[in-house]
Amino acid sequence: MQSAWVERDAKDAVDHYGKAGIAADLALRVYSTRLLGRDPRLVLHGGGNTSVKLTAHELTGAPVPALHIKGSGWDMGAIEPAGMPAVRLDPLLTMRAREALSDDDMARVLRSTLLDPQAPSPSVETLLHAFVPAKFVDHTHATAVLSLIDQPNAAQLCTEAYGERLGFVPYIMPGFALAKTAADAFDKNPKVEGLILDKHGIFTFGATAREAYERMIELVTLAEQRVAKGTKTFSAAAQPQQIASVTDVAPIVRGACTLKDFSGEGAHKRLILEFRTGDAILTYVNGKDLARTAKAGVLTPDHAIRTKSWPLIVAAPEAGKLDAFKTAAHRAAQQFVADYKVYFERNKSRAPAAKMHDPLPRVVLVPGLGLFGLGNTAKDARIAADIAEAAIEGITGAEAIGTFTSITEADMFDMEYWSLELAKLGARKALPLEGQVAMITGGGGAIGAATAKLFAAAGAEVALLDRDAKAAAEKAKAIGGTAIAVPCDVTDAASVRPAFDQVVATFGGVDIVVSNAGAAWQGKIGEVDEAILRESFELNFFGHQKVAQAAVKIMLAQSAGGCLLFNVSKQAVNPGANFGPYGLPKAALLFLVRQYALDYGADGIRANAVNADRIRSGLLTDDFIKERSKARGLSEQDYMTGNLLAREVTAQDVAQAFLAQAVALKTTANVTTVDGGNIAAALR
Repeated sequence: MQSAWVERDAKDAVDHYGKAGIAADLALRVYSTRLLGRDPRLVLHGGGNTSVKLTAHELTGAPVPALHIKGSGWDMGAIEPAGMPAVRLDPLLTMRAREALSDDDMARVLRSTLLDPQAPSPSVETLLHAFVPAKFVDHTHATAVLSLIDQPNAAQLCTEAYGERLGFVPYIMPGFALAKTAADAFDKNPKVEGLILDKHGIFTFGATAREAYERMIELVTLAEQRVAKGTKTFSAAAQPQQIASVTDVAPIVRGACTLKDFSGEGAHKRLILEFRTGDAILTYVNGKDLARTAKAGVLTPDHAIRTKSWPLIVAAPEAGKLDAFKTAAHRAAQQFVADYKVYFERNKSRAPAAKMHDPLPRVVLVPGLGLFGLGNTAKDARIAADIAEAAIEGITGAEAIGTFTSITEADMFDMEYWSLELAKLGARKALPLEGQVAMITGGGGAIGAATAKLFAAAGAEVALLDRDAKAAAEKAKAIGGTAIAVPCDVTDAASVRPAFDQVVATFGGVDIVVSNAGAAWQGKIGEVDEAILRESFELNFFGHQKVAQAAVKIMLAQSAGGCLLFNVSKQAVNPGANFGPYGLPKAALLFLVRQYALDYGADGIRANAVNADRIRSGLLTDDFIKERSKARGLSEQDYMTGNLLAREVTAQDVAQAFLAQAVALKTTANVTTVDGGNIAAALR
């Protein structure tokens, strides 16, 4: 590894934070913490922590010896001084004389020593940082170091690599006992530059932020050099000559990893997928020793809360034999769930108050193809995939020099169900569309964008499809998060399939499709040119059919139901004069909705429609409104509020109707009217 320390940048950090009254040492602590946190070879997603001891001030202004330490759950790569809460050092030092301290009591002690009671909770490893006297302390879960210490002879390998430069601490779960044991190891040789925590990670010490940081880089580099000397490689297992594509495989894997609720009272538990592949991943998943190494345990205990203790391994997906792969994948996933339930029952006495997490896997290894990270959200799936990649790198390195050895099953359970570790994830209530993927056609327009925004707020991962790629991209950017824009002309089958493939490749599947794209053509039906009528049918009927067909194919592969939602328009029920070219395909669309409900209800696929009228959008432009209001002898205001409620209906109102249909698990073949009240357009 190379040091990323730049003295000019360090000075800039001191100057920048100094303007806010932040001490230079704390500014440099933040700077070096960011350097560590931005390198995935050192730190991943909340793992690791850093600290600095200095004089801070009580809220009263009184000076006090303090320890600034990373707050639990803060991202080291983007940390700010607020993420390094200060705790009083002297009371913490007295805790070392205790014989024991429960986790709950430790958490209360740590919060009681906060200088600012509103500050974030200090790291669960605060006592370890406090008990060693070094001013700056850095802790990472460096992948190369884990390759070195995830071995049955870890202490011997560390001595070979580091001599007496590092103390060695046998594996103990983080907390009070680990802090005392680590401090004892330091006392045996106060000249050590850091500590190795077996099966866990590495600590480095320094009198300055730079010294602690660059010691970390140097010592991790030594581990990399030792691992690079390894000569063992994975032997490849036989694979099918032709492997199925990720877009064919992902929905099957996702469906297999869905916790299905067949009671009809609740939604299926779906997960989002993040796909990864590459030479290193393929070498690993194609290896003969995959089952042994993958099920041996986590690379570092911190990973257990994100990925569970082992991944799901499925058979290699052979092209042209997806039915066989689907059967095998479902069987493997069911076995994973059964094994996880047994694992919980076997160990639950260790955490009597714990409630079993959902038993679904968070990593799926697919020989011949790669891996999937799974999560309740796209962000969670990405984190799981990042950790899985790091695990593969670490296990590969460990196997190159010896035999990958993790902590025991009991230790893994303790970490997975440790309340202090779970606090990193935070408590939150699941949103109604969490874990679901929604595609919205016409996403660059008013109704499509409003629907995508509302669905995203309800927890869905959203893809905005539009022929106007720029408009869709702008709307997706405005939504933020993981929303994506996908170019798509729904009248062109050669455009629809790649659009669905892109969404599947991004999120793993499709659960909800809002088929919204449309445009209005006018003219007396007896006089309109046939080409215009056909053009309208291509967009306002066949476009919906192409989208629905593509969606159903994926939903059937997932075997977890789905929801088709269509923008039908009041013209399907209450045609307007000179509007036949628009109304006729919309009327056909209304029956298309009912046909999908009829044909695919047994597969759990719901089909519903929204019957909206007079919505300002790309279809109902200002010029169009002016023209129609003039044709009816009304003012524009009266035209737009010409309904029983005398209120203008907006794109947001249509979006609300689509959302209501998306969460209505027992509703299909429904048409929801959103027009402010029009008896002539009411369905009978």
